[in-house]
Amino acid sequence: MSEKISVIMGIYNCANTLGEALDCIINQTYTNWEVIMCDDYSSDDTVQIAEKYVQKYPGKFLLLKNKENHGLNYTLNKCLKVANGDYIARMDGDDLCAVDRFEKEVKVLDEHEDISIVSTDMNFFDERGVWGRTNTEKEPTKESFLRATPFCHAACMVRKEAYQAVDGYSVSDKLLRVEDYHLWVKMYAKGYRGMNIQEPLYSMRDDRDAQGRRKFKYRLNEAYVKKVAIKSLNLNKINSVYCLVPILKGITPPFVYHFCHRKRAKN
Repeated sequence: MSEKISVIMGIYNCANTLGEALDCIINQTYTNWEVIMCDDYSSDDTVQIAEKYVQKYPGKFLLLKNKENHGLNYTLNKCLKVANGDYIARMDGDDLCAVDRFEKEVKVLDEHEDISIVSTDMNFFDERGVWGRTNTEKEPTKESFLRATPFCHAACMVRKEAYQAVDGYSVSDKLLRVEDYHLWVKMYAKGYRGMNIQEPLYSMRDDRDAQGRRKFKYRLNEAYVKKVAIKSLNLNKINSVYCLVPILKGITPPFVYHFCHRKRAKN
């Protein structure tokens, strides 16, 4: 019997793109799934769009609502509490994915009992088309966390037991925009391991200049998670120099960062 997937989605002001994202799930070749959406107090028609899918596909879609804006960490934890699946997948309300994404991710988890996290490479696209993609490491090690988050969060699928072992996402202002990075650190510290499918089965809607506009406080949050990783994963303290990298990126002139980011994304 095929394992059930619970797709958890924190949705917020994505009325213009949510339907496309949900249609990607409906069209999956792997059909044993449920979608749990939690609206984080949207001010547009996101809730109305989500409710149409709940009504059209009874038993497949569930909509939760926050009474105020709480952020992604809190919102995804709310989804996790009602998830019935053996595997937990992510999807964002403004992205797209290949029709065989779930099938290929399930295959990895089914065939590798020692793997609890699976993700894929991602394409980046905006209104002008695809402008880059990630190039992930196939089997990230503890040392991989020194460079950056080793898994694409929105494209991931994780064994439910791994989420339960670390009590889901940690909620803190220090983890805004780096909640996934911290989640993987917690899982690796507990002995869980992951694998990347080195094929872009997920497409992230991302303004090609967005990375250069990232707020400095989020750079500080990234530095904080690197520090946590060094301690939690028992890495040599000399690696603390990696904590400076996000800060240096934050003070790099935007035109320089844009050039480097695009070049790296295309390689």
